[in-house]
Amino acid sequence: MKKIFSLTIIVLGILIDQLVKFWIVSNVPLNSVKNFIPGIFSLTHLTNMGAAWSMLEGQQWLFNILTPIVIVFAGYYLWRKNGILIFNIALSLIISGALGNWIDRIHQGYVVDMFQTDFINFPIFNIADSLLSVGFVVLIFAILFEKESK
Repeated sequence: MKKIFSLTIIVLGILIDQLVKFWIVSNVPLNSVKNFIPGIFSLTHLTNMGAAWSMLEGQQWLFNILTPIVIVFAGYYLWRKNGILIFNIALSLIISGALGNWIDRIHQGYVVDMFQTDFINFPIFNIADSLLSVGFVVLIFAILFEKESK
């Protein structure tokens, strides 16, 4: 049952990420901004040839090597930690986010980014980036909590 839960998180994460990216590409011209919540949040259609915050821009070969490695390791630990809900959630989010951005890289050669915070200077990001970030934060807390409980 927990494997179905994890698979559901992974599939839903990828589906939501890809649908939002499709909507942005279809409705917001490249390099343009649409106010969503004035002063707080905008939708900005950008292409990202790098990792988070455009780091390592143009190094697609590196991402095409690292992403499957991350997915395999996360999948292995997901299977191994099956039964510990917090690990299942964290690893499912990481796998989902990694796959969401990898799909873009394989099909387009870049990742579509769209969420811009207007109240703070923060890099523009997408759903997959959020899934990865939240997944890693939850994983760190899960690891720390597991060590404290031993």
